[in-house]
Amino acid sequence: MLEREHTVVTINGNEYLADPGQNLLDLLNTTDENVPQICYNESLGPIETCDTCIVQVNGELTRACGMKVEAGMSVQTQLPHVHKAQKESLDRILENHELYCTVCDYNNGACEIHNTMAEFGLEHQSRPFEPKPYNRDDSGSFYRYDPDQCILCGRCVEVCQDIQVNETLTIDWERQKPRVIWDNDVPIDQSSCVNCGQCSTVCPCNAMMETGMEGEAGFLTDQQPGILKSMIELTKKAETGYGPLFTVSDTEAAMREDRIKKTKTVCTYCGVGCSFDVWTKDRKVLKVEPSAQSPANGISTCVKGKFGWDYVNSDERLTKPLIRKGDLFEEVEWDEAISYVAKRFNEIKAEKGADDLGFISSSKATNEESFLMQKLARQIIGTNNIDNCSRYCQTPATMGLFRTVGYGGDSGSIDDIANSNLVITIGSNTAESHPVLASRIKRSHKLFDQKLFVFDLRKHEMGKRADRFYSPKSGSDLAWLSAVTKYILDEGLEDKQFLEEWVNGFDEYRESLEPFTMEYASELTGIPKSELIEVAEEIAHSNSVAICWAMGVTQHMRGSDTSTAISNLLLITGNYRKPGAGAYPLRGHNNVQGCSDFGSMPNFFPGYEATTDDEVRNRYEDKWGVELPAEFGKDNHQMIEAIHAGNLSAMYVIGEDTGIVDANINYVTAAFEKLDFFVVQDLFLTKTAEYADVVLPAAPSLEKDGTFTNTERRIQRLYKSLDPLPGSKPDWEILSLIAKEMGYDWGYEHPAEIMEEAASLAPLFAGVSYDRLEGYNSLQWPVAEDGTDQPLLFLDGFPFEDKKAQLYPLQFELEYDTTEEYDLHVNNGRLLEHFHEGNMTYKSKGITRKTPTAWIEVSEELAEERGLNEGGTVKLISEAGEATGVVTITDRVKGKELFLPLNDNGKSAVNFLTDNRVDKDSNTPAYKEIAVRMEVVKKEGKSPIRSNNHRRGNPVPQISVQVEKKWERDDYVFPGNQVNKNG
Repeated sequence: MLEREHTVVTINGNEYLADPGQNLLDLLNTTDENVPQICYNESLGPIETCDTCIVQVNGELTRACGMKVEAGMSVQTQLPHVHKAQKESLDRILENHELYCTVCDYNNGACEIHNTMAEFGLEHQSRPFEPKPYNRDDSGSFYRYDPDQCILCGRCVEVCQDIQVNETLTIDWERQKPRVIWDNDVPIDQSSCVNCGQCSTVCPCNAMMETGMEGEAGFLTDQQPGILKSMIELTKKAETGYGPLFTVSDTEAAMREDRIKKTKTVCTYCGVGCSFDVWTKDRKVLKVEPSAQSPANGISTCVKGKFGWDYVNSDERLTKPLIRKGDLFEEVEWDEAISYVAKRFNEIKAEKGADDLGFISSSKATNEESFLMQKLARQIIGTNNIDNCSRYCQTPATMGLFRTVGYGGDSGSIDDIANSNLVITIGSNTAESHPVLASRIKRSHKLFDQKLFVFDLRKHEMGKRADRFYSPKSGSDLAWLSAVTKYILDEGLEDKQFLEEWVNGFDEYRESLEPFTMEYASELTGIPKSELIEVAEEIAHSNSVAICWAMGVTQHMRGSDTSTAISNLLLITGNYRKPGAGAYPLRGHNNVQGCSDFGSMPNFFPGYEATTDDEVRNRYEDKWGVELPAEFGKDNHQMIEAIHAGNLSAMYVIGEDTGIVDANINYVTAAFEKLDFFVVQDLFLTKTAEYADVVLPAAPSLEKDGTFTNTERRIQRLYKSLDPLPGSKPDWEILSLIAKEMGYDWGYEHPAEIMEEAASLAPLFAGVSYDRLEGYNSLQWPVAEDGTDQPLLFLDGFPFEDKKAQLYPLQFELEYDTTEEYDLHVNNGRLLEHFHEGNMTYKSKGITRKTPTAWIEVSEELAEERGLNEGGTVKLISEAGEATGVVTITDRVKGKELFLPLNDNGKSAVNFLTDNRVDKDSNTPAYKEIAVRMEVVKKEGKSPIRSNNHRRGNPVPQISVQVEKKWERDDYVFPGNQVNKNG
């Protein structure tokens, strides 16, 4: 075993081993030495604003956070003049911060100013607190800024500039009294702030604080401002010296622990899989607190994960089962509802056969609930008619990866994307669809020389940040991907050793590339040949390439083939089996990966084992004690067709608003009306639930235990933060009740038992257990029986018999285009602040206040051609239907391209326009292939993008907090120099 390289550092006369180049303060924090530190945060790195970590290094006073260890370095932390310099720094902080801990909502044991002063033993300050000439900023929906409490540590600026990379916050060091400012000095609510909440997460005190905490956290803080001010003054008079103040406030903080519950959960929105502690008091969500322990996100969040939890306590939550009586729903007790569902399922199965029933599982529900849904369908009903919403988005990506590399998931971790030399995103509005993951790319691109190429129809934020942005013709990505691959081979730039050792099918694949010349690809895509050659050269010469793609690729009639072409390109260039490289189909929902992983698919048991495999099927039959069907079942799309054909008469849908999110919703809802029996299980009376015969009230993620699997195959536990709203139940309990009523008593008492069963049956999850997932621990499948997981796939070869990947030949024909009548193309996708059809996020007052509706983006040239101005209203008409919306005119789209966010369930819902065209291999709807004509209803009106929407802001990019400007001020003296000067 090689010896680890190390550096010897002497601290207070004792020798310590350090990593070469290690931050000195990080080293000190591993020792017993107590060095105060307030601006430093391990997730942010050195900022050097607070001066409290002054130590003596080789005879000189210096900030420890700004030093890297060197061999022979001698450090002193306990000398009197070091202590004096540290005290001077702490005094300066208290000059900026008024201590009134007992009546502060931040007094929860984690205030770093309070804790640092107490640990240091500071009893009095030599510099009195000085109020600043600025008002508190309460303009924002989610957090507020109190300049009088701000110590100008700059953490909020650092996290905004260089972690989130939204670049809204700076400190104006030129003012007589410096302060944090938003954009070019506007209120929070009028700025480019996207409300990710990271500023309030990293703030060491109560300067930036979540509004949900105010008046709620403390026992004495729910007071009017005037009374609270009087209490602060009284507190200061009564608690002479900091010792008594800290003693009283620590007692009050300890009392809070009994009424504020802090529970680890996993975000319920996109597929990034952010985890954090949610703070609740009774049923109130006070705040969300991520930490460096969070494996997918660290300290990062987005507006939805940090603040989008209002829906949990919405008055619209269902709290009683509903049974349709005539044209109306009637509230019933659970026993009656469960009995009725079981009775009707049994009757339909007996009368028409098992395959007359269909089941759609939820990407919002847990892995365990997906497992039970497919178990209900297969074991009890006897059908493989089971699917989930990955059919709407990610099944083509999964298929493309199965064809080539054998696993239908991300090749590595989010860390690999961040560490890649070249990141290419295709058809992914990453900054809005996967904001925390996008921040990792933005950070690497901004600070660490990562190259970023973006291919998309629309020049969204990532397109504007990219080194190269390309806008190929809709649906033509396969052509340029294959042409670039052919060029690399023609020029001899492929990874020959990788291909020889790890890849099959080379000759046949190379022959299939003959039609894909650069000239052909350029003519088809609209990207100049010279630029395609440059892309090919960059890919071939980059040490590691990670390709991220999303619905802009998958939701086309060639979605599976285009995903396959991405993987082919990565194989040709050797960009698998190494860090920083690989294929990353970015999963859209929190558990769309896990829902498929755990068997809610018509052709796979859990762990992607085919239902037609006798050995696999026998394993389940032995465990479940029934004979199981072998033939593939119907997918989502086929179920709707079967209803219209009279071949499917009952459906059970969990947590999916199919009547809005499926393509051609007029056709889909017409199918619902033909069903003999329809059960919908959800939090709300959704558009889909309106067609149901029975509606069962479910519980959201905060109200149950379970696991989710994120886009990087990471399985994480979520813990119950709140009891289910009275009258509602977790999905796994409802499914168990139905099973028991139908004669199958599963007997589960906790989701851990469901996972244990899944792990015993599916080799992909053999070593997964709740014990191994305790707290913030996670596992990335495949997981061996001993608990070994695979963050980076394929290190031991590809999961085929000979361990080799397979190049997959492709053909291409552009099957979609606009016409003379339907002359405009409608692209669609997500907005940052809303999710999917909006059933959860539109119930957030803060989010809806800033973004109450979706809109239609129209290019400047098209607006001029059609006589449209901002706020005009248009009707879009396709062959399938029509949608109406309000226009915003923007340079994000060009020519005859329109953009309609999918985050609407009203008259602007995009699926009024989509039709029944699907990807030829996966039946994923071709949502992105919509040709429309436009009718101008009103030429001008009020802009749909409100004045307080972040899109109207003006970010101010810079690197870090620019502390040098503080040091250059006439009124700043380094505390170490001041101590030396005063002796």
